[in-house]
Amino acid sequence: MLGSVAYDVNAIRKHFPALAEGAAHFDGPGGSQVPDVVGEAVAAVLCSAIANRGTVTRAERRADGVVREARQAVADLLGAKPEGVVFGRSMTQVTYDFSRTLAKTWEAGDEVVVTRLDHDANIRPWVQAAATRGVTVRWADFDPATGELPVEAVTSLLTDKTRLVAVTAASNLLGTRPDVAAITAKVREAGALSYVDGVHLTPHATVDIAELGADFYACSAYKFLGPHLGLLAASPELLETLRPDKLVPSSNAVPERFELGTLPYELLAGTTAAIDFLANLVPAEGTRRERLATSLAALEVHEQEMLQRLDDGLAALPQVVRYGSPGRERTPTVLFSVTGHEPKAVYEHLASHQVNAPAASFYAIECSRHLGLGDAGAVRAGIAPYTTAAEVDRLVSAVAEL
Repeated sequence: MLGSVAYDVNAIRKHFPALAEGAAHFDGPGGSQVPDVVGEAVAAVLCSAIANRGTVTRAERRADGVVREARQAVADLLGAKPEGVVFGRSMTQVTYDFSRTLAKTWEAGDEVVVTRLDHDANIRPWVQAAATRGVTVRWADFDPATGELPVEAVTSLLTDKTRLVAVTAASNLLGTRPDVAAITAKVREAGALSYVDGVHLTPHATVDIAELGADFYACSAYKFLGPHLGLLAASPELLETLRPDKLVPSSNAVPERFELGTLPYELLAGTTAAIDFLANLVPAEGTRRERLATSLAALEVHEQEMLQRLDDGLAALPQVVRYGSPGRERTPTVLFSVTGHEPKAVYEHLASHQVNAPAASFYAIECSRHLGLGDAGAVRAGIAPYTTAAEVDRLVSAVAEL
């Protein structure tokens, strides 16, 4: 409950056909289930007359409208300008593209900063781009005991040679939410750019890239109830200064110059539908941006209640080892292991109870290693908009059997 706005999880669940199979999905951090309206939007575009974008035929105008609507929807979701929204196959692909483009402006002796808290998609592209230009990579470490990334761990590495700082808005492994705004303020003072991985934060909180101070903010639609698509938001003015490799006849306009080939119109329509669905999780009035703020605030209350229930349930089991710090601000994500059982065995045991909570490092390989978990990682359980108290209890009971 948030004021007079109630979050009705059972009403929300009716829009997710996948839930009819009976599994409790705690695998949302790797990809959420999809509401019916998203599938319908994808199918509608696939079954409509469609063409390359243009203004002459109805099919061309339809394609152009789908793209424009998707850019506006993402802008509303992130507090961005539609002219600064770039689409790509995945956040990883988009980040690789931008790492290569930005590296063109770097010189030998320059520096970039990455953190061990991040998903590898916000580490390796920068490390590899730096290697091609003779640029030094500086690593910011988090506290493995708490899972926290102090602001000073990043800002103490800044010098007049720093060109870019890559940092996560929320750890996909631990749920840790660094103070991104404080970090990016110092990055800007140092004359560098910030690239923020918002993949794990975007599904769980209202995002305002201006408040975060992010020069670039990248995320994935399939983590916030949409189809498999990556996207990035930045100021159009900043994008105008960058020159990516592109085909000669392709558009040189921003943001089109960063989008390689024809966009997947059906996935863009699905992304718009997902954002509209998020804006209507609870009854709300106003612009889509305003409705998103109301709905996501109510969702955050629900997810944090489910997270507390999960934290309390696991804390009562003496063989369960939790990573990170319960009680600190984080996304509704729990990483744990069970003494005497390999992570994969716990994963398989939970699956036998129709509880989907996989075990791995989930591409946060540096984070997993820094925690002492190696490449195998641990079991991760994430709360989603459709998670119920009964499902949390089912997970805890299944773990208790071990």
